[in-house]
Amino acid sequence: MRAFLKKEWLEAVRTGRFWLLLLIFILMGIMNPAMAKLTPWMMEIMSDSLADAGFMLTAVTIDAMTSWTQFYKNIPLGFVIFVLLNSGSFTAEYQKGTLIPVVTKGLARRKIAAAKALQLEALWTVLYVLCFCITYGYNEYFWGNDIVQSPLLGAICFWLFGIWTLALMVLFSTVSRNNIQVLLGTGAAAFGVYALGLFPKLSPLLPAKLMDGMALLNGAAEPTDYMAAIAAAGGTAMLAIGLGAVCFERKEL
Repeated sequence: MRAFLKKEWLEAVRTGRFWLLLLIFILMGIMNPAMAKLTPWMMEIMSDSLADAGFMLTAVTIDAMTSWTQFYKNIPLGFVIFVLLNSGSFTAEYQKGTLIPVVTKGLARRKIAAAKALQLEALWTVLYVLCFCITYGYNEYFWGNDIVQSPLLGAICFWLFGIWTLALMVLFSTVSRNNIQVLLGTGAAAFGVYALGLFPKLSPLLPAKLMDGMALLNGAAEPTDYMAAIAAAGGTAMLAIGLGAVCFERKEL
């Protein structure tokens, strides 16, 4: 399994997938405070043209909350790119037939599935933490983060949503033949949970609640409001990984 994990990491590095994702998440981490810092300058540039059109601009207050708002707007896009680039983790192996030799030589299928799942979850964790720390550091330097409440829990919530979605992707990867099917299955499941979250009584119980980490930072929600969603995401993620391992054991390679 250690050898297979090493193979997964080397493949991510040699294909350039890791470096591309690293660049994207670093840029997003820098862009969040940069956009907040540049907002007054952009508003000043636009003020004359808006005044000619009959619009009056008022003074804009920029603080750490502005930058964190950008963070929670941008990080979903980064996660979508992450999923798109890694959706073929399993299916590329099926199409090339590269899993057959290692299975016939005795490597247990559950270890292959575990290695791939662990590599995806670890890569997401490293990139997400890097993006968060860059934003947090710049915010602390420019404005201080005292204005925000529970920034760490808010970050953990979206990270866990990513873990939950990747667990679904692993499950669909074990039953699909190509990455289009993986993306459709994962997207449909995530969208279904999001749609159910539009019902107020169901929203606190669903993993989609974890996407709204900004409500924790501005004090619109309490940490206890997220406990049920955290438990649901953690439980269903472990269930998805378990079901994926079972399906992979029975899959024809």
